[in-house]
Amino acid sequence: MSELALTLLRFAFLGLLWVFVLITVWALRRDLRMPADVRPERTTRTRAPKPAKPPRVPRGKKVKGTRLVITEGPLTGTEIPLDGAQITLGRAPDSTIVVDDDYASSRHARIYESEGVWMVEDLGSTNGTWLARARITTPAVIPLNISIRVGRTTLQMQK
Repeated sequence: MSELALTLLRFAFLGLLWVFVLITVWALRRDLRMPADVRPERTTRTRAPKPAKPPRVPRGKKVKGTRLVITEGPLTGTEIPLDGAQITLGRAPDSTIVVDDDYASSRHARIYESEGVWMVEDLGSTNGTWLARARITTPAVIPLNISIRVGRTTLQMQK
């Protein structure tokens, strides 16, 4: 092999290494640009803090919203009328609200009516469903004008 061919081969290999490094840096940068409230907190405690409880509607007081409004995300401004039917959120094409987001699961959450109030339930998603900055683990009542976050999409129940 000639000296010139060997030198060109070395530069090509060096270029491939740099491409790999740049792709790795790009992936790390994308992950670090997650919203601050989605990232895990740095803590020096050995025990995990208790999760904040989502807001509850007092007994006897039925709050009934008539629409869901998407306030943040690619579908900002979209309004979904609530007519008693179950609403599913996720990346799956058969979801009621298709969330095209890397941080949303294919079957992320569902919103349904129960005993005169609207409930939100996480369907075992990886990144969780958040109600008023608290991650929900069980079905929770959705108060009016409180944010529900699925991935990078935020919704609110409004009258």
